[in-house]
Amino acid sequence: MEKKIGSIIAVNGPVVKASGMSGFKMREMVMVGNKRLIGEIIILEGDNATIQVYEETGGLKINEPIESTGNPLSLKLGPGILSNIFDGIERPLVRINEMSKGFIPEGIGLITLDEDKLWDVTITVNLGEKLISGDVYAEVQETPLIRHKIMVPPNLEGEVVEVLPSGKYNIETVVVKLKTEKSIEELKLYQVWPVRNPRPIKKRKTIFRPLITGQRVIDIFFPLAKGGTVAIPGGFGTGKTMTQHQLAKWSDADIIVYIGCGERGNEMTEVLEDFPKLIDPKTNMPLMNRTILIANTSNMPVAAREASIYTGITLAEYFRDMGYHVAIMADSTSRWAEALREISGRLEEMPAEEGYPAYLPSRLAEFYERAGYVENLNGTEGSVTVIGAVSPAGGDFSEPVTQNTKRFVSAFLSLDKKLAYSRHYPAINWLSSYSGYINLLKDWYEENVSPEIWDLRGKMLKLLYEESKLLEIVKLVGEDVLPDDQRLILETAKIIRVSFLQQNAYHAEDTFVPLEKQYRMLKAIEVFYENAYKAVKVGVPISQITNKEIFEGLYKMKYNVPNNNYELLDSLQDEIKVFYGNLYHKYASKK
Repeated sequence: MEKKIGSIIAVNGPVVKASGMSGFKMREMVMVGNKRLIGEIIILEGDNATIQVYEETGGLKINEPIESTGNPLSLKLGPGILSNIFDGIERPLVRINEMSKGFIPEGIGLITLDEDKLWDVTITVNLGEKLISGDVYAEVQETPLIRHKIMVPPNLEGEVVEVLPSGKYNIETVVVKLKTEKSIEELKLYQVWPVRNPRPIKKRKTIFRPLITGQRVIDIFFPLAKGGTVAIPGGFGTGKTMTQHQLAKWSDADIIVYIGCGERGNEMTEVLEDFPKLIDPKTNMPLMNRTILIANTSNMPVAAREASIYTGITLAEYFRDMGYHVAIMADSTSRWAEALREISGRLEEMPAEEGYPAYLPSRLAEFYERAGYVENLNGTEGSVTVIGAVSPAGGDFSEPVTQNTKRFVSAFLSLDKKLAYSRHYPAINWLSSYSGYINLLKDWYEENVSPEIWDLRGKMLKLLYEESKLLEIVKLVGEDVLPDDQRLILETAKIIRVSFLQQNAYHAEDTFVPLEKQYRMLKAIEVFYENAYKAVKVGVPISQITNKEIFEGLYKMKYNVPNNNYELLDSLQDEIKVFYGNLYHKYASKK
């Protein structure tokens, strides 16, 4: 193919204007200048084009060449993705560090997966077989946890006319040849896919399975779903990154894609240092075996920050197509929106609210719409769950990114500054958060946890709501003037907050809690409230209700009860019933 060449006429930060571009296409990837920086055409008007450059543009000069590649910004999808860390356009940072210590040199090009590494490949098709889009023709045990299935690319089908035996091959080896209606297609151990195009599926399915996180406030109060969309908004220091780290470590997704999008470098460093040491509770192997990291920190080129979101979601869709359940963590979408705002400003577009471009809502919608629980082209089921952190300046949830995100997500885990500053983590505000998945997950929870789980949840939330109203009165007149039944609500709500909602990420028993233990903990609090309420109603004073041993048992049950031994919780319930039953009978007999 003849290479098309244009030339630079102006440089404005990450935005380059060029002429002689009439033969180029929109969204085409190009090489910019003598350094051959990677860029993407975002505006094409006649002979002139505007290019978004994914590398530092300092030093570019007028009349330097723009060279076409003929392809849109695309990813190479094959073995070597897992356990790796990439920049925003799928360049492996570990390999780049070996080539150029400590920084990414300009013009290094679009190096992606290791083309020389030999993989132990199992060929799963035979001569004469008919293959359609999504069919698996080879498998590689990429990590001890994940079997990488190499599939026929979308929009391709035919008959196998040549096939290699199972053996050791690099990703560039042609292992299968397919005879289609028009030609012979060579299938290697990877496929290439443009990042801005959602990968095709057979059909979307109704969400019905929860994403179990082991975080009590999420799993019981605001459950998430596999294939769902979640926003975690919060101001500086409220624990967005901490919450996402917990979800990445403990959620029951098969694969985690973690995007550090415009956040500080030390946060990605923490991920890099923590994850290799973490042991997957399901397999007792390092968590990195099922994790992909994409680092595009605040000191890296701003245009690549915009691409990193699409890179992450494309990698997630690729593993979903194999039949895996993938959770993608975007930390944070606010920095991505700021990249859109900066590039929009450089393009001199008419700004919308707070300087963000008018197309911000549609870009957010495009991203979150790529989540879902689906039937893949090959008949398997898979899901992509999108969990996006939002960083509103000053914790102001009325700003455009938070408000527009709220329109497109079904679960909203609102982080509260007051809770965070009082060291209540995770700082999810139970009054302003919500989950739209409760009705969809209702049957699963009733079947797998308890038929009364939602009634129990409703009672606890009601007590917390009553507490918020009573605390307004207490601020004005003090707690002593409240009747004992209302003071009991305050005491019970405090137990819910401290012993159930508050969770210690650094405690071995408390960092991850199985659903069965979560339910039994909540049941113990309900048993306490109901028995204490009966006692209060027959005249037992609140001073006797707040028994030190009972309260200590409730407050410390999250630490004292092992995650596989619930007899202590059952005995705690029995102890509560006996103690308050005796008080009830003692005072009832006096009456």
